[in-house]
Amino acid sequence: MNTRRNIVAVLVALAIPLSGAEQTRTQKPAIHARRWVAVTGKPIAATAGAIVFQKGGNAVDAAVAMIAATCTIWDTLSWGGETQALIYDPKGREVVGVNGLGVAPTGATPEFFSKKGMKYPPSFGPLAAVTPGTPGAIMMMLSKYGRLSLKEVLDPAIQLADGHPMDIETADVIERAKKEIQKSPYSRAVMLPHLDEKRPSDKHRDGPEPGEIFRQADLAATLRKLVEVEQNALRAGKTRQEAIQAAYDRFYKGDIAKEFTRGVQEQGGLITLEDLAKWHPQFEKPVRTNYRGIDVYKLTVWTQGPVMLQALNILENFDLKSMGLNSPRYIHTVYQAMSLAYADRDFYYGDPEFPPAEPVAGLLSKEYARARAKLINPERNDPAIGPGDPYAFQGGKNPYGELLRNWAATATKPSESSPSSEPSSSLKMIPSDPDLGPSLVASAKESQLDAEFYLGTTSVEAADAEGWVVSVTPSGGWVPAVIAGHTGIGLSQRMQSFVTDPAENPFNVVAPGKHPRVTLTPTLALKNGKPFLCFSVQGGDSQDQNLLQFFLDMVEFDLNVQEAAEGPNFNSFQMRSSFGQHPTRPGRVLLSESTPARVRRDLKKIGYTLTFGERTSGPINAIFFDQAHGTFWGGSSNNGDDYGIGW
Repeated sequence: MNTRRNIVAVLVALAIPLSGAEQTRTQKPAIHARRWVAVTGKPIAATAGAIVFQKGGNAVDAAVAMIAATCTIWDTLSWGGETQALIYDPKGREVVGVNGLGVAPTGATPEFFSKKGMKYPPSFGPLAAVTPGTPGAIMMMLSKYGRLSLKEVLDPAIQLADGHPMDIETADVIERAKKEIQKSPYSRAVMLPHLDEKRPSDKHRDGPEPGEIFRQADLAATLRKLVEVEQNALRAGKTRQEAIQAAYDRFYKGDIAKEFTRGVQEQGGLITLEDLAKWHPQFEKPVRTNYRGIDVYKLTVWTQGPVMLQALNILENFDLKSMGLNSPRYIHTVYQAMSLAYADRDFYYGDPEFPPAEPVAGLLSKEYARARAKLINPERNDPAIGPGDPYAFQGGKNPYGELLRNWAATATKPSESSPSSEPSSSLKMIPSDPDLGPSLVASAKESQLDAEFYLGTTSVEAADAEGWVVSVTPSGGWVPAVIAGHTGIGLSQRMQSFVTDPAENPFNVVAPGKHPRVTLTPTLALKNGKPFLCFSVQGGDSQDQNLLQFFLDMVEFDLNVQEAAEGPNFNSFQMRSSFGQHPTRPGRVLLSESTPARVRRDLKKIGYTLTFGERTSGPINAIFFDQAHGTFWGGSSNNGDDYGIGW
């Protein structure tokens, strides 16, 4: 018996997955369900999805309810942010993309920010905001693919706005960000209810205390206005779709829009009534690749989603399984593949609605991936990896050849970066091995850069027995968001993802009416033409890194969905950050504290700078479709408050 335990311990230490009954025990159980699954960033928001399912809603209704709930409880986003989604429509047997990302407002130009002494749009404040996308996106999704009314799906969010118990994590975030919050009178009134109270300093919080009832009267009123106009339209004989459109118009063209823009402009923002009226969400065709018989779908290059597809195409040229999960060779190979794909992201990704067209066909071609794979040096990290030239792989000529040749010179190093908010990173930097000397010690600036790297977002996954599947990565308007007047709506901070110099990324230069290239990246995978996986994750530039490894854990190493959600991942910082001053830190890698000493030594020898975190897996939320048994498996990482419910 002791011998068997020793063998198991060795296998776990070597990160070789066990099979069958001997699979490793997870900290959270997998969710097993037959009728529906709802997973998102907080237990109370997952409950909103369950409530709507129990009302007879489908997965789209439940996803909309969870998005509304997460926005209301400020689960790293609010109502002024953006919603990106993939929907599997079982009737049409197709995957549909949802673009609910706002755009840069009138006056947002490189010259505008340059005159203010800014290299990039700011990380926080009214000038960081693009137009709100989430309200329009969820109403569009609900109208076309849902079956319940706006009143029914918004009811949980309205109850939460009337008052809900504040959770520990959000209370702590508010407290850390209170200096920034105080710059907005409307944010201060909502977020810092105890600011002017005199209480013992050892217990005093200016923001809400954990467990305290947190009330948002203005937001509740705004949501009730949307329901009111919908219900009036239904009573007047309008169709369900027409009634939801009436609510949409009230938000983007009516009295809500007027108070929203008044509140924005009063605080120095640029968004106009015309900006709101002209913007609209849209359905679109996603992009995809096939990895070893599995079709993986992503939104196109206005997100970073194709990065994962590019990395899969590169990694298809290697025998990953034979390397062993999280061995030095495996980590190195995946790190290099990610670096190649992210370098392309940093130069070629942007808003497809603005010419010239991004070279999507070339970027996702298998031939281009094979050419990129040949650049990987198996013996050394390459800190100089840059974007390739995919135009040759789609029969075209690169319009920015000169910028491509000089791209490396535009990099911002951490020493040149000027963080704009207080550090809030949860990463723990520790010595990697006594014999090798300390790993990178986190200075205040490094901690801030880490915080920016992982900024924002939650995730929402929903599926039902009818076949509807929804994967969403909503975001924007995270604490310390500026609240727009008496609407209760926190503004997006997505403007910071633009650049102002075409030499950095000619496809992503800020311009009025343009979508910034975002990190948000929902994912769906089909096998044999049927849903196989639905998954997404929060965490800024780490998102497609974690999703890639989660997917490989399941497909290459046979981990189940919960094991893969909790499994240790590694993160690269070699790409250019999408936030703050967009720094790059080549060769820097975040590893799990459980990484064996021999792996640490080998990685250091081939050029990596090691940092460590207790949990590095996400937080990933996912649904696995057990095609053999016709059931659902839900997975939710042990890194955060993410939670799932199934029936």
